[in-house]
Amino acid sequence: MEINQIDLQIIEELQVKFADIPEAIVSLETIADCEGDLEDAAMTLAIRTGQQPDITNSEWLEGLAKKCRVAVCQSEFRNDMVDGNFLPLYQHFERVKVCPKLLILPVLLYVHEHGVNRFCQPLDPM
Repeated sequence: MEINQIDLQIIEELQVKFADIPEAIVSLETIADCEGDLEDAAMTLAIRTGQQPDITNSEWLEGLAKKCRVAVCQSEFRNDMVDGNFLPLYQHFERVKVCPKLLILPVLLYVHEHGVNRFCQPLDPM
């Protein structure tokens, strides 16, 4: 499975955990509709939120995730992210409005799939 590809079983598990959050369900349904392809789903969701992602740029989601790096890598959320517990950070993103609600889960899943500690390494003290 490709690194930007989310297994449909994981999507189903997340749909249960996020059942009370309509935007999260829309995001997960879009990821499922895109056969687990995070990049395709993120582009689709970005367009729905009024953004105009560069469709020729296959690294658009990576760029969005990097813009959110400071929020993602906060110490109080890092262990949850490593463990795949996205809800605390999702709720934090909702409060601080780091990115559109429909794009929060694609960003968090991208970071998790690429390795939270590796993703956060540029912010770690030397």
